[in-house]
Amino acid sequence: MVKVLGIGDNVVDKYVHIKTMYPGGNAVNFSVFAKKLGVEAAFMGTFGDDQEAEHVESVLKELEIDLSHCRHFSGENGCARVTLEDGDRVFLGSNTGGVTRENLLQLTADDIKYIKGFSLMHTGLYSHTGHILEQLSTVGVPLSFDFSDDFRQEEINRNISYVDYAFFSCSHLSHEETEQFLKANRKKDGQILIATRGSDPAIAFDGSEFYYQAPDYVKAVDTMGAGDSFITAFLLHFLKNKDIAASMKEAAAFAAKSCLVEGSFGYGVPYN
Repeated sequence: MVKVLGIGDNVVDKYVHIKTMYPGGNAVNFSVFAKKLGVEAAFMGTFGDDQEAEHVESVLKELEIDLSHCRHFSGENGCARVTLEDGDRVFLGSNTGGVTRENLLQLTADDIKYIKGFSLMHTGLYSHTGHILEQLSTVGVPLSFDFSDDFRQEEINRNISYVDYAFFSCSHLSHEETEQFLKANRKKDGQILIATRGSDPAIAFDGSEFYYQAPDYVKAVDTMGAGDSFITAFLLHFLKNKDIAASMKEAAAFAAKSCLVEGSFGYGVPYN
């Protein structure tokens, strides 16, 4: 049975123009989207003790995401301020992770034993997990990492060798530049690197061949979480069939559907 684990960030995205907050965060989104795609999913991260934390945690419990290895600290939960422009989410600022940043995740022996029971784990640049990537890479479970869109080369150099799947947002690069970037940064056998490029085709590289996938075009209600939905659908499909091209097609279709939902996956509530 396929079981996956998101490790790292949980936030609320506060939509300032409608005073509504939605649960999200790269690691949480991965877990929720995996659950929606029919597999068992868990989240390991840190919650604060404010209303924002309470909302995210209650939604994840309602969705039956396993939270058994989460931490709780006094302080602000992760929070970002956003707005929408023609359906495209625009970030206005954040508290850079709140308690997740202030209380970095330290893995216990019990955590490691727990992680070994999963088929795949996923984390990312905003998850504040860079300090445990080397440790995670030795557990024997495939590790996926989202470098997002504001990665620095020094971060790639430091972390890329630990991961089996690496994702990048490369809308700022041309087709040729993206191929060169992926080829230059692949560092170990079996590693797959994928660059999503907004409305341009995504590009994947497995060390010998490039793969391309145009997005499925829809009139977006909200693009929040589109990248995370692409990542999740790709990984789950690839786990089953090991077909990069087919997995990218599934990923594009699922990402398009996520653009028709408010917030990353809905569940908005008003805030003051």
